[in-house]
Amino acid sequence: MKQFEVTIVGSGKTFQVREGESILMAALRQGVMLPYSCKNGTCGSCKGILASGEVHYPFHPPLALEKSDFADGCALMCQAEPIEDLVIQVREIEAVRDIQVRMLPARVIEKSLLAENVVRLRLVLPASQRLQFLAGQYIDVLLAEGKRRAFSIASCPSLENELELHIRHVDGGDFTGHVFDELKERDILRLEGPQGNFFVRNDQPERPMIMMGGGTGFAPLKSMIENLLEQNDRRTIHLYWGARIPAELYLDELPSQWAAEFDHIHYRKAISEPAEDSGQDIFPGFVHQAVLHDHADLSGFDVYMSGPPAMIDAAKKEFAEHGLPEERMFYDSFEFGLDVPVRVLARPH
Repeated sequence: MKQFEVTIVGSGKTFQVREGESILMAALRQGVMLPYSCKNGTCGSCKGILASGEVHYPFHPPLALEKSDFADGCALMCQAEPIEDLVIQVREIEAVRDIQVRMLPARVIEKSLLAENVVRLRLVLPASQRLQFLAGQYIDVLLAEGKRRAFSIASCPSLENELELHIRHVDGGDFTGHVFDELKERDILRLEGPQGNFFVRNDQPERPMIMMGGGTGFAPLKSMIENLLEQNDRRTIHLYWGARIPAELYLDELPSQWAAEFDHIHYRKAISEPAEDSGQDIFPGFVHQAVLHDHADLSGFDVYMSGPPAMIDAAKKEFAEHGLPEERMFYDSFEFGLDVPVRVLARPH
């Protein structure tokens, strides 16, 4: 199959576009984050400039381009297909500030029980809508009377118009009680997002990472790891997942599969209330203690952690004492409230 090379002015990044494939789809497929929304040529979010080379539009000229845009060498990346190698000038998404926060409806297409107190929801957005986000971010579910409930996105950004949420039942929580007892497939939820500053930094791609999750804090780490694998990013990952009892590691087979399949991924589980016959593969204690047991010197790592505030607070203090610089400590700390959770997001940049 014929392929064309596209080079981005500024960053110098290159990627390959298959014949008959749009520039945007090829970029996303290879982990190059370009802005987009509608993907049908009407919104103009993905507009860029052709510095060299030619494209064609196989169906019709996109509605979002005016005559003056064509004269200025503009192209819509979601519709344009190369007919030769290209050099393009386009905005790349490299931080949260580059992504538009949107309010969208979403339909429940799957509700499944992952553990006694954890439900997985799979949501689908309207056919004409997309939610672009960085792996690790979260969405707010909008409730009556202006209330909202925050949940990390567990799915990979490349799933396009689908989102996966892991929802833990909270005693006294009106919304989580509704999810477990009343919410049905085909019901509609209103969402706002993406939110948060929790995402993988790429300034030092050779530096190994420690990812630490407590309970449903595994959700954003799942999104991050799946996204890194999809981008063929093979930096070393030490994944730690902690819970009270083994049954609360509700997708234990997934990180176990990653570790078995990929040499650069290492998985360790920590159980704070282990049984006598828990086995040697389980660390008996809190998850941050498991990290320190294996890595007494954290000065050479980037650390990403997600979970309850008590876990985050203990880890922040002790990890700093073991050499982890503050600027390489990234975390998503969330408290489960009755309706409106408090989320304290690290790193203002």
